[in-house]
Amino acid sequence: MTDNQRCSLLKAAGRSNQGSKVDPGEATREETSLVPSTTALTSWSLPEAYTYCRRVTQRSSSNFYYAFRLLPAERLNALCAFYAFCRFLDDITDRPAALPVDDSSGTRDRLRALLDVWREELQRCYTGTPRHQISWALADTVRRFPIEQEHLLGIIDGVAMDLQRNRYATFGELYEYCYRVASLVGLVCIEILGYRNPNARIYAVNLGIAFQLTNILRDVGEDARRGRIYLPQEDLVRFGYTEQELTRSVYNEAFLRVMRFEGERAQTYYQEAVRNLAPEDRQSLAAAEAMRLIYWRLLNKLMAERFAVFGKRIALRGSYKICLALTAWVRGRLPFWLV
Repeated sequence: MTDNQRCSLLKAAGRSNQGSKVDPGEATREETSLVPSTTALTSWSLPEAYTYCRRVTQRSSSNFYYAFRLLPAERLNALCAFYAFCRFLDDITDRPAALPVDDSSGTRDRLRALLDVWREELQRCYTGTPRHQISWALADTVRRFPIEQEHLLGIIDGVAMDLQRNRYATFGELYEYCYRVASLVGLVCIEILGYRNPNARIYAVNLGIAFQLTNILRDVGEDARRGRIYLPQEDLVRFGYTEQELTRSVYNEAFLRVMRFEGERAQTYYQEAVRNLAPEDRQSLAAAEAMRLIYWRLLNKLMAERFAVFGKRIALRGSYKICLALTAWVRGRLPFWLV
């Protein structure tokens, strides 16, 4: 992509601050350009880039930050760089609150092109020539940890699926989406956290599917208002609940049946993840276990409140998340037979 094309994308995205430097202590996802600079980044130091990524993580993901805040600085920085990269990709596809049905303005094409820019930028992370604050930190992260470039590219492909489709006919189709946007995230995270037993990869894949299904159930009403329905069409038909009812936030017995079914499906992935967590990895993957406890409790809360997700966001209290994270850290340091 030429520099002129990149500048055109910037204008199309409605930005005017390309190459500007923002205070890393106050960084948010709205304060930096969507498009990398046209030259190698020199105005930011590496510590500033990591500070920026930590701030993005703190402001964007309470669950993530609660789980990982007790990690040593090197691993915490790496995970925050990776999270900021994922958050930024997600922001690209979510930039319009809801993509128009008639996309005559070419919104999808512009956003796909922005993702292509980030595919190029990812390559620069692996060659040591990043041009964006986030990729500056990510480039250092992939140098320190054995993160496969294909996994990061797969995450971009998963995010791009939100520009290509807003319905899933079968769970098999939804699984592919969940694997790309969540399981691949887990596979990257365990490389940063460290593990010895290869079953950790099975653990990460199942945990990613469970997390994404939990998010889908929590956000089903909000997503429907934005024109996205992640509940498989085959399941809506099976339980007699229509898309029209979902977009109108109709809460009835059919809705409860389909949501319970998906909730039980998510539970099976949590259970499979636990079965594949080896005793020798409990300590190094304690942060991942903190995430599991937080999301698993969230799923339980959704089920206990009968999926009353229309009009409110069901969430766990911050103090409770802290307790769950501490529980996971303590368990990781106890002999396996005591847990």
